[in-house]
Amino acid sequence: MAHLNLLSAPILPTLLRLAAPNVITLSLGVLVSIAETAYIGRLGTVSLAAMAIVFPFGMLVQMLSSGAMGGGVSSAIARAMGAGDRPRAQSLVAHACTIGLAAGLTQMLLMWGWGPAFYRLLGARDQVLESAVAYGQVLFAAAPLVWLMNAQLSVLRGTGDMLTPARVTVLAAAIQIVVGGLLGLGIGPFPEWGLRGVACGTLAGFGGGALWLAFRMLSGRERLRLILRGQTYRWSLFADILKVGALACLSPLQTIATMLFSASLIASLGTPVLAGYGIGQRLEMLLIPISFGIGVAAVPMVGMAIGAGQVARARRVAWTAAGISTVNLTVLGLLFGFFPQIWTRLFTDDAEVLAAAALHLGWVGPAFGFLGFGLTLYFAAQGSGRIGGPVLAASARLLAVVGVGLLLQHWQAPAWSFFALMAGGMVVYGLLCGLAVRQTRWGP
Repeated sequence: MAHLNLLSAPILPTLLRLAAPNVITLSLGVLVSIAETAYIGRLGTVSLAAMAIVFPFGMLVQMLSSGAMGGGVSSAIARAMGAGDRPRAQSLVAHACTIGLAAGLTQMLLMWGWGPAFYRLLGARDQVLESAVAYGQVLFAAAPLVWLMNAQLSVLRGTGDMLTPARVTVLAAAIQIVVGGLLGLGIGPFPEWGLRGVACGTLAGFGGGALWLAFRMLSGRERLRLILRGQTYRWSLFADILKVGALACLSPLQTIATMLFSASLIASLGTPVLAGYGIGQRLEMLLIPISFGIGVAAVPMVGMAIGAGQVARARRVAWTAAGISTVNLTVLGLLFGFFPQIWTRLFTDDAEVLAAAALHLGWVGPAFGFLGFGLTLYFAAQGSGRIGGPVLAASARLLAVVGVGLLLQHWQAPAWSFFALMAGGMVVYGLLCGLAVRQTRWGP
């Protein structure tokens, strides 16, 4: 059984083996984003600025469904498997998919109704606002499919299966790149739909992945089966997922709130600076999947160890995973911080936009390691079922950025000071996550 290996195998090699498919395939998100940003860059500076406004909300769909609620699903499945209770793990599957569909529909309707108001609040006006609304209408139509696909992937990861999620991610990424390019730029016989066409790639990619997974899980081809007919829904099983997943959702909400508040500050400095910040910000969000890939691998290892009463092993898994993530993101952050043109020149030749993007990456790049450290401990804490500390760390980061940011805005500070503040927030988050995990009791 997969959970027996996770309870007894050496920690570092097992973590690396589980994380490798996640990191490699999630890195396809980099290719997807490079492709999409390149498509949008060809549409002009206004489209890039609109992307910078909408992008955090789109990432929120992913972070909530996969990293937060998905962690709650994986944690519940892993703890049941670690305790040897396979029937409970089996029943959790339908509960997880139900939560995913309900949350996805809610997020879609929220952004359709309130999205334009959010964009205005962040400083979008005139053509930028019009483009942001057009982009968001199609992008958030995909929210239920994103949530359903990630709920199913999280079930599989909770059993220790990382290969099937990797295959599905490859499928979804390929569809997203091809469809987004064809419809965004109007290649060949296809119509040019601009930002709407790029967003159609997300709709097609996650739709294909969700349907393929549902077919396999309904037909019993995976380790746990999705059973709908005769399924008895129990509040205790919803609660087992939500007690971790719902609280964990606060952390990405705070992360996105931090990003949105930062974007609103940057918007007052002009469209070229906002567009440059959007390019740098997108890299920041694309490096997060590296921590995600390692953190997701830690969730079943920590969860199964907790379910089996092996608390000391669970803690060793958490610190080992956090160390790997810190090294990886520190190296990448320093690379892009000192050589930003490797990334920025992929998307624009505008001198003002390039200068703003380079300034942003020069400040935040060296702090990526602290962000990776904190994010991986956040995932490990999900496996333990004790997520409160990392959530409070995200709260502290948000409060620091808002408080100091308002002062900088009042003083009409230059752009570099806002970027320095963002870097400081990452450092605060990482250090507080480490302190919280160290002080939180994981045992009964």
